[in-house]
Amino acid sequence: MARRAAGGTGAAGGAGVKGARRPEVRLPELEPFGGGELEPDGDYDGLEFRELDFAGQDGAGARFMDCAVTGCALDETRLRHARLLDAVLTAPRGVGTDLAEATLCDVEVVDARLGGTQLHGAVLERVVIRGGKIDYLNLRTARLRDVVFEGCVLVEPDFGGARLERVEFVDCALKGADLTSAVLKDVDLRAATEIGIARGVERLAGAVISTAQLMDLAPVLAVQMGIRVEG
Repeated sequence: MARRAAGGTGAAGGAGVKGARRPEVRLPELEPFGGGELEPDGDYDGLEFRELDFAGQDGAGARFMDCAVTGCALDETRLRHARLLDAVLTAPRGVGTDLAEATLCDVEVVDARLGGTQLHGAVLERVVIRGGKIDYLNLRTARLRDVVFEGCVLVEPDFGGARLERVEFVDCALKGADLTSAVLKDVDLRAATEIGIARGVERLAGAVISTAQLMDLAPVLAVQMGIRVEG
């Protein structure tokens, strides 16, 4: 079974903000996946999935434990209610991947190229999403705890109704985010390279930002508060 750090904090720390606990996934020796299609409620343990095309396949409810998924196509792949435990996903690509109500625990996602990924109602705990670009990520009503977005670009992510606790954005560009009805606690945005809030800017209560970021957000905050700025 993969091993991980027993505790510690991420880059946040200080200023009364609790840092995210990062996963430290160390996979055992893996066996190559034997081929064939994913199966609903399948059980995949200690496997390597490399350069495979899972487009349109149905792995709903499947469990992936101590697995590496490298360079795989996930276009319209159905993984609703799936469980990814102690896993590393490297260079996943695809549009419309369905991970609604899935569970990701101790997972690293590296250099993703995804669009329209459905993670609404999902649970993410001790997850790092590093590098890559994800367009229109749907995290509505999801629960994120100890999650780090690092060195990636998120275009119009939807956090509507989500709960974020100990979440860090490090060298990450956040473009057109929707925070409607989201609840934030110990969310650190100070190291983000860009913060663009399309809706729900008032939900930033519970987050910490830098002085420069406050200046950038001032026009949006003024509109939200009904303040007219002239001269």
